[in-house]
Amino acid sequence: MIYTLTLNPALDYVMHPLTLDMGITNRSSHEEVYIGGNGINVATILNELNVPNIALGFEGGFTGEYLLHELQAQGIVCSFVHLEKGFTRINVKLNGIVMSMVNGMGPKIPESKLDDLFVRLDRIEPGDTLVLTGSVPNTLPDDIYDIIMRRLAGRGIRFVVDAPGTLLLQALPSKPFLIKPNNHEVGRLFNVKPETPEEVLPWARLLHERGAANVIVSCGGYGSALIDEDGNEHIVPVPPCRLIDARGAGDSMVAGFLAKVDEGNTYEEALRFASACGSATAASKGLADREHIEKLRVLLDKVIEEQEAEAAEEAKAAKKSSPKAKSEGAKKSGSSKSAKGKASKPAK
Repeated sequence: MIYTLTLNPALDYVMHPLTLDMGITNRSSHEEVYIGGNGINVATILNELNVPNIALGFEGGFTGEYLLHELQAQGIVCSFVHLEKGFTRINVKLNGIVMSMVNGMGPKIPESKLDDLFVRLDRIEPGDTLVLTGSVPNTLPDDIYDIIMRRLAGRGIRFVVDAPGTLLLQALPSKPFLIKPNNHEVGRLFNVKPETPEEVLPWARLLHERGAANVIVSCGGYGSALIDEDGNEHIVPVPPCRLIDARGAGDSMVAGFLAKVDEGNTYEEALRFASACGSATAASKGLADREHIEKLRVLLDKVIEEQEAEAAEEAKAAKKSSPKAKSEGAKKSGSSKSAKGKASKPAK
């Protein structure tokens, strides 16, 4: 079973203002409401892929009721801790010429409610996976992910961590099964500016050596890189698609990777499917559906086949043009004999 933990879920209220000027009343052409939170995004994609999962977290107030209603309507099993005071936060997205955002703070989480969450976490069994992703409410300890992993250590539980900065580094001693920063997050960790999968590989390997079994680093339109638990390197491109909204793409990659690993596929296949999932969400209004994911998976295979064929041709041409190849070719040409033992004649 895969469990996702969303400590600070939200409702994303997206408005499309016709104008956005300070000090006056602005009008929106239309609005949408989405349930949000990194762990919830992972759970939603897993559910779309028919992978059993249970969503954990905190919820409260009328917004918490709406959150649970929407999750359960999708068929996602929920085990959220209910907060009697406060309400699940609302994030306002103003999608005008550029996207502007005002994210809510979220409710205060009492220590007794954190204890209730620990009771739920203690039910996770050996062989299960726990996905820890997203921001941490300011009323919880900054190292809450590390606290959770140390509490559950030695129980045969696989940890997945997709969190920025210090949260990610704190997770490494617990040897998580998977971490998934993007290239910009890796850059901030090591004070570098990698852009492509090839450029992030040395830093991904460093994170692997520090404790993470599998390290995926997404690099936007350049593709993604993986150092797997055996130390092997993998790079995959992105399939051709039109970017609409990249929010949730990283969460979709995590879900896709776990879905294929749980099926017993290779890490290469899992990374390719993860790339298709992330790209499908980036090319969607909201999170991707399975049909879109499968379509982009086919397109990705074609891109990879074309790249491999092109690389093979380039290697073949390079071999022919190398000085060694020319020398060997000349020797073979000068020493070749006809059937009668005479030197073969050049063609006329």
